[in-house]
Amino acid sequence: MFGGQVAAPINSPHLRRSGSRAVVSDLGAELGNGVENSYVHPLEINGSKNASIPLVTAAIVPSPTLLWRFKVLLFLLWGFICGKTGWQSVMRMSADLRDLFLYEAFLYYNPLLLVTTMVWLWGINLWVFSRSNINYAKIFDLDQNHLTHREIWKCATWMTIVVPTSMTAYLYLYSNGEVSLAASQPVLLYFAVVMLLIFPFDIFYFSSRYYLLRALWRIVLPLQAITFSDFFLADILTSMAKVFSDIERSVCRMVHRQVATIAWFEADSVCGSHSVAIPLVLVLPYLFRFFQCLRQYRDIGERSALLNALKYSTAVPVIFLSALKYHVLPESWTNFYRPLWLLSSVLNSLYSFYWDVARDWDFSFARMFKFNKSHLYSHLLHGRTWVYFWVIGSNLILRCTWTYKLSAHLRNNYLTVFTIAALEIFRRFQWIFFRVENEWNKINSKLNMQLPMNDPSDDEVKLLSSSAGYNV
Repeated sequence: MFGGQVAAPINSPHLRRSGSRAVVSDLGAELGNGVENSYVHPLEINGSKNASIPLVTAAIVPSPTLLWRFKVLLFLLWGFICGKTGWQSVMRMSADLRDLFLYEAFLYYNPLLLVTTMVWLWGINLWVFSRSNINYAKIFDLDQNHLTHREIWKCATWMTIVVPTSMTAYLYLYSNGEVSLAASQPVLLYFAVVMLLIFPFDIFYFSSRYYLLRALWRIVLPLQAITFSDFFLADILTSMAKVFSDIERSVCRMVHRQVATIAWFEADSVCGSHSVAIPLVLVLPYLFRFFQCLRQYRDIGERSALLNALKYSTAVPVIFLSALKYHVLPESWTNFYRPLWLLSSVLNSLYSFYWDVARDWDFSFARMFKFNKSHLYSHLLHGRTWVYFWVIGSNLILRCTWTYKLSAHLRNNYLTVFTIAALEIFRRFQWIFFRVENEWNKINSKLNMQLPMNDPSDDEVKLLSSSAGYNV
């Protein structure tokens, strides 16, 4: 019964596609090679009982498009659940407590949300570089195991899921009276982030985590020659000064067991908004970059390194003069310190804007009106000079608004502060395109200058050309 021959006529619907001819004769070609499990069943074809064809069993794999749509559906469902749960939790609180509690919750989670945004945008940077003629792996001295834009986006996706989920749990537990459990949510999240970065085993992109930690160590202690990746990452950290300031306040509250309380309302407390630690943390990224420039001047002797160090030093008075508002008399602030703060803010914004355009991007009028160099957007936006005017104009505006974020006495509305911090990250996202492209142009220029000096043979020229074509 179970071992006999199976007779299947040629017109059997099991051997036909919908609306097509019989497919007995091309089953082997249709199912392809490389399938290990195959069974031969003798079929009766045109009266011949000895004729047989292989029937191949293979696992049914859903299409990538179907999987992607399913993931998007799950992501939207998760977002709806988090949003609805968080809103209901907030509405359950009294009106007096609601704003205070939201400010505290925002303090713990907005730094990680901004970091997540930066990771998403960095993935877009790498995606554009991979589709252009810029070999970013060579610029940053990355090995062959470096993260691609897809892996960066995968990390950003998990961050996008974990951080809002923890925030929703915090809101839900607190609104339901589980204060101790609510207080543990941000603590566990911060602890998990730290452990994930320093985990010593070869899992979760170990080489990339080691690369990041090593670069951060070189930024904090510039005891060796400064590489492009060192000061590139340090520049990004200056745009995230507010992130580090909020992380410091969050960790301070965790250490002093003030999470899920309204102790932050005491502005003069050890973790309050008037704490002297805030300007100290805000200024650290600029000091790191300042000492990098001094080290670069020592190693290379370029005068531009000193001018660049001067640019970062202009951020110091902006930060500390703003913090003085809480520690001097109101008359002294209005008549003396506030005008100095305004002057230092204008100086820092304009100096930084000039350096972005003229030095970091190497923009000139000739370059703005015609693509006379190998440009990142030359094949996408050839001749569209509005790209340059947009990035220059938006950079000037966002440079000025970023001063708002560096000023402690202006950080009352946390939603406004978060928006400005996010816009600064977007400005840095734009800055990365043209800064990396300018560095790539310099590398190509040096290569072109070395070729005539070395007078290479025809074979060497062909080899260099093929290598360059492979790296793009």
